[in-house]
Amino acid sequence: MYWRVAAGIIAMLYVGGVAAEEAAPAAPPLPSEKNGTASASTSNSKPVIAMPDATPGDYWTYEVRDEIGGTVTEVRKVMVTEVTPKEIAMRFTVVGSERSGPIIYDRGWNVRLSGASKYSPNDGTGVELPLTVGKTWKIKSDEISSANGFTFKRTGSSRVTGQESITTKGGTFEAFVVETSYSTQNTRDPTRRSEVAARTWYSPDIDHWVKRAVTIRQGGHLMQQIGIELTAYGRKGNT
Repeated sequence: MYWRVAAGIIAMLYVGGVAAEEAAPAAPPLPSEKNGTASASTSNSKPVIAMPDATPGDYWTYEVRDEIGGTVTEVRKVMVTEVTPKEIAMRFTVVGSERSGPIIYDRGWNVRLSGASKYSPNDGTGVELPLTVGKTWKIKSDEISSANGFTFKRTGSSRVTGQESITTKGGTFEAFVVETSYSTQNTRDPTRRSEVAARTWYSPDIDHWVKRAVTIRQGGHLMQQIGIELTAYGRKGNT
């Protein structure tokens, strides 16, 4: 089980969500990348300025690491292709490969469609804006796979636990820390159950998250520990 970009992880892993019961891959660099080591330090609550709404051409680039093996598994770039009042359409590309595809988000960066997976109403890996420390929300959705017809029930919750200044290869950001935990269960076989715990650093300054740490367990056993870090970002008019 892995983040499907989709956000994907991507969609929870990268750009948005974790695949329910399958092992799948995983995040990109561009102009004005800054060198540095990802770090975070707790600070008092600070004002943040929300970035204007996403527009076609905006992009975010992420490096994805297998924390158990200690290796970078891929670099992934996601770019906005269309914005509607209810959805944001994006295209992901994996640097150094021919892999690419679409991801559809709602306006809170929850994945609605990624590859063969459709989420109803969404995958629950985004945020509920505006963010404030202490805010909580529930996750309850269905993941329906057009590839095999399976449906996975997803239940859990998210909570904003703090506000931190965090530095990644993409820069230094004021971010809200969101703790998310949920379980997925195959409706055809209830014994096929996965538990996901994620910590996300979301920065209103760039209208996206800048770092993510994800742990996935199946049958009580650790299967994946994934780290995703922003390395570059830009707006179409400023690249």
